[in-house]
Amino acid sequence: MTQTTSSQSQLRKQLREGHTLLGSWLNSGSPMIAELMASCGFDFLCVDAEHSAVDLPEAQRLFQAIRSGNPSCGSLVRLHGVDYAWVKRFLDAGADGVVAPLVRTAEEARLLVQACKYPPAGLRGVGFCRANGYGLRVEEELVRANEDVLVAVQIEHVDAVAAIDSILSVPGIDAVFIGPYDLTASMGIPAQFTHPDYLDARAKILSACACNGIVPGIHAVSSDPEAAEKLIREGYRFVAYSLDITLIATACTTALTRLRKIVP
Repeated sequence: MTQTTSSQSQLRKQLREGHTLLGSWLNSGSPMIAELMASCGFDFLCVDAEHSAVDLPEAQRLFQAIRSGNPSCGSLVRLHGVDYAWVKRFLDAGADGVVAPLVRTAEEARLLVQACKYPPAGLRGVGFCRANGYGLRVEEELVRANEDVLVAVQIEHVDAVAAIDSILSVPGIDAVFIGPYDLTASMGIPAQFTHPDYLDARAKILSACACNGIVPGIHAVSSDPEAAEKLIREGYRFVAYSLDITLIATACTTALTRLRKIVP
């Protein structure tokens, strides 16, 4: 019997070596789109299990499609929340890392790390699953996962900004991921991305990342590459460029607007 090989993704290692990673978000639930976007050369694709209709079986199919499109493209998942039961199930399904929404305290960050790490580093349970080749390489996976699984917290609430140093001091946190819409909403300035208070909050997060040795990340929601370029120049190294449904909508509306100008 041929053993299933482990994922070739090296996201955590690449970030620790100082690389800047470019990814995108998957909300459509389409394996074909996931496979295509992976083949385009993204470093990672993040399945949105928080705001989309994607469930666990669909997420596993998306992870498989990403690997089919490009084995070196990392499969991430944005979780429903910091929930032990769901964290381990998405990791068992083959996620190379997690992005946990609305982390506001160091205690929530510790719970996340415990759910992601096998003992003795954490409390993740062991069972036959896609991540360990359906039981063919359990012992290998116990070591690999603790070293390779990427753990990122979303900083998307004003309370998290106030507690940023304590959150980032939790061992096992690799990266932060700023959620622009939720963060501005919690500050009472929804979607005001040039507001001084929001820019100050981002600066505080960047500074805390530098002080604690944590990789700063952010979602450039716009399909305009210039928005992502600006963020990279500001020092963000874990950048999600837009999302599948927005990229499709932008391409369609841009083309139709142009074509309708010459339609009688």
